[in-house]
Amino acid sequence: MESGNQVREKMSREKPRRANLPPVQENINKLEKVINDGNSYGAQQMYKSISARYVSAQRCAEALDLLHSGACLQLKQGEVTCGSELAVMLVDALVKGKIPCDPEILDRIRKIYKLFPQIPVPSNFAVEDDVQELTEALGAAKTRLHGCSSFLKAAIKWSAEFGADKNGDPQLHTMLAEYIYSESLEMDMAKVSYHFVRGNNLKKFANTLVNFMSKCYPGEDDIAIARAILMYLSMGNLQDASSLMEELKKQVQAQELEFPVSDLIQFINLLLLTLEKETLPLFNALRVKYKPSIDREPAFNELVCDIAEKFYGVQRRNPFQDMFGDMLKMM
Repeated sequence: MESGNQVREKMSREKPRRANLPPVQENINKLEKVINDGNSYGAQQMYKSISARYVSAQRCAEALDLLHSGACLQLKQGEVTCGSELAVMLVDALVKGKIPCDPEILDRIRKIYKLFPQIPVPSNFAVEDDVQELTEALGAAKTRLHGCSSFLKAAIKWSAEFGADKNGDPQLHTMLAEYIYSESLEMDMAKVSYHFVRGNNLKKFANTLVNFMSKCYPGEDDIAIARAILMYLSMGNLQDASSLMEELKKQVQAQELEFPVSDLIQFINLLLLTLEKETLPLFNALRVKYKPSIDREPAFNELVCDIAEKFYGVQRRNPFQDMFGDMLKMM
């Protein structure tokens, strides 16, 4: 059994770990000078080691201050890889500290997000001398997208665990949707729409779709609109699905553009009306009549099945059960 003196000696050895760390502002000022002197890599290693000490000393608020300052400074200097790494570490500290998702933390995340560069990828290179420049521009765009996406995806996961929305905070989804659309080398509207429908800015979503319609290949515009509406409906969100369609038509008219006309768009318009009336026979009739249009995009059948389950309680058919039933019949 340990004596009183031994216990006190043990405690005295453990306590200095917390006491030896200076106020975080001292380290923030010191590392800012290192970065301003041009040693971003050296500062990066110091940010990582010093923030880890604050976390292990259970001084999580100070670790967050340090990492937030470091991420912002590195991004301001154009050091996207370093800045995004510190931004992800900040989210890790939020998780370790079990920090709840609140407006103050979301504001910090938003400030970091706004410092990620948004640079249009050049598309008008014509001479051979520009090939290297184009290659570098594409590589930089890929780095920006990977860094910002990693940061925001981690933040969404944290907000889903420690916030009110099981899908993650809508503001974070909107940020990620915007950045994917602005920085992707290929316009992946499925990813963009996935995050917008979980976001909180329907007008911006509509504006992005209208912008895409002006750039895409023929036949992609109606698919992009249908995907957006079906995604909302697959989550049981008829109100935003209808509002998005209205907003799209309003913006297209304001810009004196032509709204896509196709069987797929006709199906979407009729589907919205059908779901308002809650008539399952008409819903099933639409699925049969417009099957060729639904089959244009492989994911649409899954979304329509989700809609049937959300609005009418129609359970999905299990292919394994069907196969087992057929085997029984044969026996």
